[in-house]
Amino acid sequence: MTAQRKEIRVALIGFGLAGSVFHAPLIDSVEGLKLSAIVTANSQRTAQAMGSYPRAQVFSSVEELWRSHSDYDLVVVASPNRFHSDHARAALEANLHVVVDKPLAASVQECRDLIGLSHKKNKILSVFHNRRWDNDFLTVGKLIEEGTLGNITRFESRYERYRPEPKANAWRESADSKDAGGLLFDLGSHLIDQACSLFGEPQSVYAELDMRRPGAEVDDDVFVALQFADGVKAHLWASSVARIKGPRFRVLGLKGCYEKFGIDPQEEALKSGIFPNTPDFGKEPETEWGRLNTSIGNLSFDGKIETLPGVYRQFYCQLREAIIGDGPVPVLPQDALRTMQIIEAAIKSSSTGIVAQFESSRT
Repeated sequence: MTAQRKEIRVALIGFGLAGSVFHAPLIDSVEGLKLSAIVTANSQRTAQAMGSYPRAQVFSSVEELWRSHSDYDLVVVASPNRFHSDHARAALEANLHVVVDKPLAASVQECRDLIGLSHKKNKILSVFHNRRWDNDFLTVGKLIEEGTLGNITRFESRYERYRPEPKANAWRESADSKDAGGLLFDLGSHLIDQACSLFGEPQSVYAELDMRRPGAEVDDDVFVALQFADGVKAHLWASSVARIKGPRFRVLGLKGCYEKFGIDPQEEALKSGIFPNTPDFGKEPETEWGRLNTSIGNLSFDGKIETLPGVYRQFYCQLREAIIGDGPVPVLPQDALRTMQIIEAAIKSSSTGIVAQFESSRT
């Protein structure tokens, strides 16, 4: 990619939920990015891609894409988890920048291999941890940064839903390790990344991974506890069997507490076809605002506070700047490696029933 080129040409691999709902509309909304190619083998998705993005070339296989790789600058990998590593590696070998939907790969070693290859090729490798730009997470980060809650003691975070039956023939429900199925790899990746974004690297990991639904082959009810050096304890939950959902966030500090229910509205807006540049996109109604209780000095407050707007497109805005050399990579691949190391530590903890000491290697 040269700085003189006006548009960064993007090829998107995969047009399922991740590709069609998240990546394609976000890419298309950012000035300086051009969605030039989409890869999908599904005929219905092919028709959808052609109708929604008529300027993009639609391929039925990645092999077709690689034959014309010089026509692109950036590849976004939104294929099923088992293909993340292979597709990212092929894109890097073709001297293209790469974004991979989380998780980066299915193992720590595959993550390390991709990071090493990106360094060798001098190409950007990033991971789409869009939940860093959730409205509630941005609000939590602001409260912590401003000291509104005082020293943080406990950070509670949940993704809960109710899906009482496993989906048949779905790779996310597969026990094959190459598929990286189950909630720990899926929603757990977001929960872990958010906690570490706030508090750094944990000292220890404890986990309880269970299969609650009849016929389940992978974890569908997850609890992970992270202990950080400054005394913060992060308690993280993901469940497919929660008929009544707990708070999305509950953050306790020595001077205050913030509690927030509900889910960031951006995903539903994108599913409904609302464009990310629409006025008030990502803004939440007052009825959904979280509650803050704090006392700092002689000032006390107990009531609702406005949730900051969510901005998923900020990931691609920052990535555009990183590619042209004007800013940092929005999510470092080393962060995704750390998440995968914590996932592997959580699996070990759950299988042994012990607290796993965590020693990360960021390379």
